[in-house]
Amino acid sequence: MKEIRRRRLRSVIILALSILVLGILSGLWTRHNISQMETRQRSKMSPVIMIPGSSATVNRFDTLVSKINKLDHQNHSLLKVKVYNNGRITYSGTIRPHDREPFIVVGFENNHDGYANIKLQAKMFSKAFNKLKNRYTFNNFKGIGHSNGGLIYTYFLEHYFNETQIKITRLMTIGSPFNFAEPTNRPTDMLQDFEKYKDNLPSNLTVYSVAGSENYIEDGLVPVSSVEAGKYIFQDVVKHYTQTTVTGKLAQHSALPQNQQVIDIIQRSILNRPQRIQQRANTQDKDDDN
Repeated sequence: MKEIRRRRLRSVIILALSILVLGILSGLWTRHNISQMETRQRSKMSPVIMIPGSSATVNRFDTLVSKINKLDHQNHSLLKVKVYNNGRITYSGTIRPHDREPFIVVGFENNHDGYANIKLQAKMFSKAFNKLKNRYTFNNFKGIGHSNGGLIYTYFLEHYFNETQIKITRLMTIGSPFNFAEPTNRPTDMLQDFEKYKDNLPSNLTVYSVAGSENYIEDGLVPVSSVEAGKYIFQDVVKHYTQTTVTGKLAQHSALPQNQQVIDIIQRSILNRPQRIQQRANTQDKDDDN
């Protein structure tokens, strides 16, 4: 009997200690989460996260960032993130302390074309995004996707993005072939899927879709009609949707990220404008009205 009592007592003590340890761990975990949420809400960082297209590397937007830094004198940081097929993620470059609007480029070892790969890349981007949001605790961001990068963003937003803690405020797709090279009367499986899940898109999102045109039909690779097919996905679902076509010098597909008209749109519509520039713009708007 004594042995049985000792065993019962030992079991009760072990159970009580287990409950106590679990309670302590749960309390620490809850406190950590609350602290992280408070830090995130206080954060003034609003990064611009960019995804290059097929066959492109994390260096795809170097010229774009350099041109913007020369124009607005904000000295935006540039962080490059590469996601490998085995799940490994590497970082090059740094984000300066107190930089409120850094550029972050996420590229992939698997940077091939095709709808199957776009779905894989969206999943890989989701993993990288989760790493970034925990590493830098921002509460909002803007997105830019060139070519297939815009398709990866679209699939990511429809299938992986959760806006409960972090918001995407603006998205620009540049030369993104939402229907690949097919005419709009022959929708691809990808376009049909994008339309099928479009209600998953953030309703408060502002989207800018930019097409390039060398000959009013295509940018040398992507048909303008394929870019314009984005209206079937975003229009009347997101808060604002604007489609723009740029022509002239550097309107060729691979040159679009360096196109001055595209850079002007990024400065005007994607980046958070410094207060003095915004005040100047508001004054100019009033003068134009008078």
